[in-house]
Amino acid sequence: MNKLDKILTIRYNEVKPEAGKLLIAEPFLGDAYFGRSVVLLAGHGEEGSFGLILNKQVQVQIHEIVKGMPTFGAKVFLGGPVHSTQIFYLHTIGEKLDGSLEVIPGLWWGGDTDQLWAMIENGEAQSEEVIFYLGYSGWAPKQLEGELKQNSWIVTSASTRFILNTPPSKLWANLLRNMGEHYAYWVNFPQNPQTN
Repeated sequence: MNKLDKILTIRYNEVKPEAGKLLIAEPFLGDAYFGRSVVLLAGHGEEGSFGLILNKQVQVQIHEIVKGMPTFGAKVFLGGPVHSTQIFYLHTIGEKLDGSLEVIPGLWWGGDTDQLWAMIENGEAQSEEVIFYLGYSGWAPKQLEGELKQNSWIVTSASTRFILNTPPSKLWANLLRNMGEHYAYWVNFPQNPQTN
């Protein structure tokens, strides 16, 4: 295989999916939700997989969606196509929010929603500590493994700091660059090769 073939080959990197890992969409995945997306897996097991898309920000405020909620400047994203009218959230509040699940060190999934609303109302939770998602991404048992075999995703890791400090529009490309030369080439692939 020559260098050009290696560059143009889209292949799964053999890292196993698990809670806390990131899924990076291959560059030509044309799905409206998952095209050039980064998904944080919050759960993966025999019953399937679920997570949130980290880089599809929407231009809406959470108080415009949740009736009676005070103005709160937290970012809102499309989390995925499953239950897209429901709200999910990641946060850095930690164990202070009952029922939270630490997905990666320093980044937590969910928790007691009534408690979170109260923390927002009384100023205990700051907008930079919470990220809201409309819907989530889910896979039936073995579905994600099938998509990995079809080279739709590669699996990697990143720190909470990297995830939160990288502008969402640059997250996909920056993660690929961090994975080395082969994956860095993906950043320059056209989204739709037929238009080239």
